[in-house]
Amino acid sequence: MEEQYTLVTETGINGIRLDKYLSDRLPDAITRSFLQKLIKEEQVTVDGRLQKANYKLKPEQTIQITIPPAEETAILPEDIPLDILYEDNDLLIVNKPKDMVVHPSAGHYTGTLVNAIMFHCKGSLSGINGEIRPGIVHRIDKDTTGSLIICKNDESHLKIAEQIKEHSVKRIYRGIVSGTLKESEGTVEGNIGRHPIDRKKMALVTKGGKPAITHYRVLEQFKNAAYMEFRLETGRTHQIRVHMASIGHPLLGDTVYGNAKNPYKLNGQTLHAMTIGFIHPTTGEYLEVSAPIPEYFNALIKKLR
Repeated sequence: MEEQYTLVTETGINGIRLDKYLSDRLPDAITRSFLQKLIKEEQVTVDGRLQKANYKLKPEQTIQITIPPAEETAILPEDIPLDILYEDNDLLIVNKPKDMVVHPSAGHYTGTLVNAIMFHCKGSLSGINGEIRPGIVHRIDKDTTGSLIICKNDESHLKIAEQIKEHSVKRIYRGIVSGTLKESEGTVEGNIGRHPIDRKKMALVTKGGKPAITHYRVLEQFKNAAYMEFRLETGRTHQIRVHMASIGHPLLGDTVYGNAKNPYKLNGQTLHAMTIGFIHPTTGEYLEVSAPIPEYFNALIKKLR
């Protein structure tokens, strides 16, 4: 089944290339090269007209994107290095790098975490999420780094999925946000659902959506930014990004919910899934694993001090 998206450019948008704008606004798994292919194949219009990938957008233009049905493609194992934080017969926890999509999707069938774990696990992965997402029980965004659980069998998958559903999994994130926070710690609450106009984005909504709770504390305040720790009670799509933007402190590098100009020239949002803790599906004992802070985080913190 084909997918369709309608986007309306924001008031402040002027002179941004069509392909770059779409890459920033559409789901992470849709790559810029795939978007350029769609534009070439006349699947994208701006105000009802076909344009080239380098077309410079103006405010309040309507962009229509049609993504044709995905062709049946075998997902193949690939020998991609993995940073494994923990592994046993039931599961593994990997430290996902930046710029890696978790599972294959339209225009993105290689180079994903799934391709890598299929090679590493040699077929021993849960099948509950189907052929395109073997072993995947939860996910983090392409540009978010850190801890991710991979399940090797269906029993483990079901037990961990239940803990995630009950919000009993411990999830601690680190991030760097813009601005000076008035309080050193606090909680953001609010239902998160699809943005009413830009369907790629999430937003705080008054009707519908799902309840979301994020606890935060400031680890270090800089002149115009802050190093933060977040504890999630829920795990909604883009939760930390939406919640922090809603209180005026978007994550640095987040061009979707924050500053589109990206003054620090970062490759996506500065967000790291540091610690994950849960009851092991077989032993029944609590297991907690932490992914080290990525080097680019430390370099940015040093620059901000």
